[in-house]
Amino acid sequence: MPFEPDLSSMDVSAREAALDALRAEAAAIGQASPAADQPGNTHAHTFFSFNCYGYSPAHYALLARRHGMEVAGIVDFDVLDGMAEFHACGALLNLRTVVSLESRVFVESFSDRVINSPGEPGIAYHMAAGFARLPESAEAHGFLAEFARQSEQRNREVIARVNAALDPVCLSYERDVLPLTPQRNATERHITLAYARKAASLMRGADLQQYWAKVLGADVTPAELPESAGLLNRIRARTMKKGGPGYVAPTATSFPPLAEFNRFAIACGALPTVAWLDGTTPGEAAIDELFGGSGGCMLNIIPDRNFTPGVKDQKLANLYAVVDWAERHHWPVIVGTEMNAHGQKFVDAFETDELKPLVPVFMRGARILYAHTALQRFDRFGYIGEWADKHLPDRAKRNEFFDKLGRKLCPARESRLAGITPATTPDEVLARLV
Repeated sequence: MPFEPDLSSMDVSAREAALDALRAEAAAIGQASPAADQPGNTHAHTFFSFNCYGYSPAHYALLARRHGMEVAGIVDFDVLDGMAEFHACGALLNLRTVVSLESRVFVESFSDRVINSPGEPGIAYHMAAGFARLPESAEAHGFLAEFARQSEQRNREVIARVNAALDPVCLSYERDVLPLTPQRNATERHITLAYARKAASLMRGADLQQYWAKVLGADVTPAELPESAGLLNRIRARTMKKGGPGYVAPTATSFPPLAEFNRFAIACGALPTVAWLDGTTPGEAAIDELFGGSGGCMLNIIPDRNFTPGVKDQKLANLYAVVDWAERHHWPVIVGTEMNAHGQKFVDAFETDELKPLVPVFMRGARILYAHTALQRFDRFGYIGEWADKHLPDRAKRNEFFDKLGRKLCPARESRLAGITPATTPDEVLARLV
């Protein structure tokens, strides 16, 4: 379709025109798309934090609908800039959408153990899942502003250190990095890409190849130049991760404390969600202690990090163990591929022997999160809070209700939830969708 390439344009006028075209053709797209009954990706990053294909929230929503995803979700680092667009496009395309925010937090009780941020004891990737609207309180807005401040401060410090090591390949944060992201939310991946492009603007051919070989301390092939996925990963690992000149060691004040982040999530109507790496770190090995002290109620897994097709190894055993833990403790499980590094899939390989047995668990988690999101649109009647505690105190029954609601509901039917009150029972909610 002619508008599709411009859906991810950073040129505002081109982007708005593409969105207008999408609105005009939304009904036809919905009719031509397969039934929305396929396992989805609820962990896709967009270009508001970094998407390797440059997808905007609208572009990802369109592709998810064409794929037939039952539920699709985006998650960006430290920002909610894509939320309104993604939910609006979901409504246009009758696509169930969920929105999450991911960040790194400080976990004091694990300050001497690596959790899921490699080489960084006490630091954990953590999520708030199921945002339905922008936060309203000044405190929540202040929290997001602090995210942005800390991120920019870290980025500038990284660039200053790496510039000193890579001279004459030096970046200007304003000129070279920020133009790569639409809302000034730069990440290490944007910075890495900027270094590759800066080097390519200063050198060519053998000179460029020799420069990167010297920086990386290893051979670089012509095929890797100027900005292949492999080269970008090597640059980032060598210059910005632990042991590299740009590495900024985390402290207790570098990232928000876990409890503070969870308060932000709950105040915004989102669900504190634990992010799982692969179970091989000392922190994740202590699963009961880690999860029990996390304040979470939901689990996020990136399946690609947890298995290799045809291989029965410790990571696969850990994957099944963590899903079993979640099932026994009635934590919904959501999954997805990040698409924040080149080569990552659009959607997980759910057809593999390793993932196929877990698909019902993953789809149930996605439905639960979508149902929570939909209820939050009308008032604060989501998965946690006074309404759920009053009517669904048993977590197993709570999951059963939200799963049923997620199955029956879709954006085209969400208006039937209008008028619910704290006295409305779960059965009465479901009866509105008969």
